Amino acid sequence: MRCTTCGRVHHELPDILVPYKRHCCESIEKVVEGGEQLSVPADESTINKWRRWFKDQGSRFLGCLISIATRFHGYTAEDSSHLPRSVLYGIFQFTGSQSMWLAKAVRSVANSNNWVHTRSAFMSKSI
Repeated sequence: MRCTTCGRVHHELPDILVPYKRHCCESIEKVVEGGEQLSVPADESTINKWRRWFKDQGSRFLGCLISIATRFHGYTAEDSSHLPRSVLYGIFQFTGSQSMWLAKAVRSVANSNNWVHTRSAFMSKSI
C-alpha cells in the first residue's frame, strides 16, 4: 500500500496468506505442528516442502519476532534466555499456540519488511 501522506510503499499482509504459498496458513500450521493424523488438502510432496520451508525459515521468524518485541515492547536479552529450545515453542511465546499462530508470525515478519523475497520480477526497458 502506498501512504498518501509520505508517499512510501508499506507492505501489509492479510491474516490467511503466506507469501508464495498456495495454501492457507491453517493447513501449513497443521503440518508444521505435526502430531495427530493430518487432514490437509495437499499431497505428500507439498507437505514435505512445507516442513523443509519451516525448518529453514523458523529460526529466522523467531529472530524477527524477538527483534520486533525488543524494538516495540521493551523485550530484553534476558527475556530471550528463558525461551524454549524448540523454534516452534519459541514462536509460540510471541504468538500463542492457538490456531493462526503462523499467520501472526508471518504477518509480523512481512509487515515489518523482514520477509526474504525469493521471487523477483525484472522489467526491461526498450531503448
